[in-house]
Amino acid sequence: MTDAATLMQAAAEVARTAGDVALGFFRAGVSVDTKSDGSPVTVADRTAESRAREWLEARFPQDGILGEEFGETRPGAKRRWILDPIDGTKTFIRGVPLWGTLVALAEGDSILVGAAYFPAVGELLVAAPGQGCFWNDKPARVSSQADLARAVVLSTDERFPVYPERGAAWRALAKDAAVDRTWGDCYGYLLVATGRAEVMVDELLSPWDAAALQPIIDEAGGVFTDWTGKRTAFGGNGIATNAALAGLVRQRLGAVEPRG
Repeated sequence: MTDAATLMQAAAEVARTAGDVALGFFRAGVSVDTKSDGSPVTVADRTAESRAREWLEARFPQDGILGEEFGETRPGAKRRWILDPIDGTKTFIRGVPLWGTLVALAEGDSILVGAAYFPAVGELLVAAPGQGCFWNDKPARVSSQADLARAVVLSTDERFPVYPERGAAWRALAKDAAVDRTWGDCYGYLLVATGRAEVMVDELLSPWDAAALQPIIDEAGGVFTDWTGKRTAFGGNGIATNAALAGLVRQRLGAVEPRG
């Protein structure tokens, strides 16, 4: 069995490898295609994921791989690496640096390690259960802010087009916070994990969006759940908070208290 420290190093390295490939295309005027779900994709997404897959195949040939751009390899494997080469493609194609590369390793529904690399701003998070969360090799911690009126709250899209009732609850919460912003996608979770914001929410998350983020938030001392309050990366959505505001925020958003 591969130990946690080795897995953390591997996740960080593959995230850097793929992220640096993507960075080579950033602000280079790449053409944009539209996928069947209507979301954008570029040669940067595909090339970065291909490089990550090559890296993993050479070092972990028995593991499965699930990636946003090329689907699943070895679906029957005990473990699977979960990849999002560019989380925040809409941001990326507009030349805004708030995008990242996400890498996780899962065994069933348990996440063994997660890494989030932000090449354009030079920040890396890596975490594993029981091992802590590290931000550019130093311990990462959520804030201790317990007063919503002094909190920074974030969302990817405050319109909440799929779940308008959640949007209404979100806007009511945001109105009572000190600052609300749409610093979205994985960048918002980076801010929560490093104590620069207290709340980040998404009404929709794919496995490759959320898998790396769950251990990062939890190991930084925060709470990551879906919108029912379940501690999972596979609920299809997400609420990330510091610990001090976890109960209040979920109550205000209509989620139940965090549970195992």
